[in-house]
Amino acid sequence: MTDKLPHWNMSVLYSGLESEEFEQGFNQASEAIDELVRLFDKHHISAWEEKAVTGETVKIFEEIISLYNKVIREVRTLESYIYSFVSTDSRNDLAQAKESEFDRRNLNLQLLRNRFLAWIGSLDVDTLLDRSETARGHAFFIQKAKRQAAHMMAPAEEALAAELNLSGGAAWAKLHGNFSSQLSVSIEMDGTIQELPMSAIRNLASNPDREVRRRAYEAEISAWEAAAVPLAASMNGIKGQVNTLAEKRGWETPLDAALFDNHIDRQTLDAMMEAARESFPDFRRYLKAKAKVLDLPVLSWYDLFAPLSDNEKVWSFEQATRFIIDQFGAFSSSLSGLAERAFSEGWVDAEPRAGKRDGAFCMWLQKDESRILSNFKPAFGGVSTLAHELGHAFHNLNLTDRTMLQRVTPMTLAETASIFCQTIVRHAALEKADAKEQLSILEADLQDACQVVVDITSRFIFEQNLFLKRRGRELSAGELCNLMVEAQKETYGDGLDPDSYHAYMWAVKPHYYSPGRSFYNFPYMFGLLFGLGLYARYKKDPDGFRGMYTDLLSSTGMFDAAELAGRFEIDVHSTSFWRLSLDVVRDDINRFENLTK
Repeated sequence: MTDKLPHWNMSVLYSGLESEEFEQGFNQASEAIDELVRLFDKHHISAWEEKAVTGETVKIFEEIISLYNKVIREVRTLESYIYSFVSTDSRNDLAQAKESEFDRRNLNLQLLRNRFLAWIGSLDVDTLLDRSETARGHAFFIQKAKRQAAHMMAPAEEALAAELNLSGGAAWAKLHGNFSSQLSVSIEMDGTIQELPMSAIRNLASNPDREVRRRAYEAEISAWEAAAVPLAASMNGIKGQVNTLAEKRGWETPLDAALFDNHIDRQTLDAMMEAARESFPDFRRYLKAKAKVLDLPVLSWYDLFAPLSDNEKVWSFEQATRFIIDQFGAFSSSLSGLAERAFSEGWVDAEPRAGKRDGAFCMWLQKDESRILSNFKPAFGGVSTLAHELGHAFHNLNLTDRTMLQRVTPMTLAETASIFCQTIVRHAALEKADAKEQLSILEADLQDACQVVVDITSRFIFEQNLFLKRRGRELSAGELCNLMVEAQKETYGDGLDPDSYHAYMWAVKPHYYSPGRSFYNFPYMFGLLFGLGLYARYKKDPDGFRGMYTDLLSSTGMFDAAELAGRFEIDVHSTSFWRLSLDVVRDDINRFENLTK
């Protein structure tokens, strides 16, 4: 079956990295950045002293933001094109070289961003907004820039930090990505020793044979243990850099900077995390019910993704695509049309293979087009993942008419459409399934919910403790493992066999290895629970919801999360909202328990 899984089509841009047209595009993007540098220099865009806003200031702002949006669009498309090769084959030396060269040239754009933020921070932005329609269209960006400028170092320090990041945090992140995607793991299969890529080993976590799952888990742990030294160095390097820069920029903690980047405040986070912790006993009920179905006294880590039987429904990729298109059509022709384009125009790379990164993601490519990476598994979980990533593509579609600065969406809101689409497909599958299939579908969904609520809380706890301890010194691989196990014990509790916790989850998850995105994990929980809350509103008033929903998706880079939620009478500061969203999951757990009986 894997022979038929599609690879994505990138020829809509260039015929390849070796092509003359790609080289021209690469050089054009570099020249566009240079043109923007000249414009910044011409108008001395970097001043820090307070400035009055004159008619000339308005003209300069409008000229700069027009070219700035144009350049970002061009550069982001090129970045996605190059990354499409790196993410699917980390052994592609040419792709790695082009990515490195691109990062070096793109540094100037990052330096310009810092100058632009500082310049806006020196302006009377209320006057600017009053006098410029273009500015009013970018009001959220401008007001946020004003606040962010107060957390910037001196211009020379910001420039040095950006340049050093290429050989610091960004280099450590690249090491983790390349090293982990190229890990080859030895495992005994069918009486012979095989060498499999880490992505294939981790896919064995859903194998119906428990002995295969156990061997895969032990082989995975051994491989991460052997790789622990360079990966621990990567972790320490990135977290040390983030700690230092957060302090120098006047943030109390890296978490405060992450909340600012995600357009939420501490009150929202605390309310959500409180509701999440209250739900842990319910998730442990689910885990114990699953153990009973599998005839186990308690689940081990390697049973988390186990199918409930060895004859669960197999979903071919073709079946998955048709089902998704049909169910999306029940919401809108725009959504189903997006899915049809994605599958027919080669937007999806679905085949697991050596050198390809694990997991799944969606990235914007150009205009209204995205590209989706998945490692498709022929089960409902694979269908659900495709629906999730297509939700991101639908979000990108609704952002098409926005400028690049208007469409900068925080992680908290970036999951809105993906969770919504995933929920549409799940509910449709449940309606059409018999009792046995319902159990499998609920299991796939509860797997995801458990990961997003329970496991992500463990990752959040781990990262909080890691940042705190990293202030004093580097941590050994063993200490990182201990922090991870303690976090898993606090969240999974007696829902799992404590002797089977995954001590090396800090090495697995790429989310920890992004110097520009600390606390990458809690936004997924926000997205799940916010998406469930929106789905509940949709079921109450489908016709009234659709227009408001697409407007919300097109506005996620122009308002903070609380204001957007308020359009649907959702108060994200209230623990009760998060409890209501988790009640949807509790209902699924109750249904799952009843079906298992």
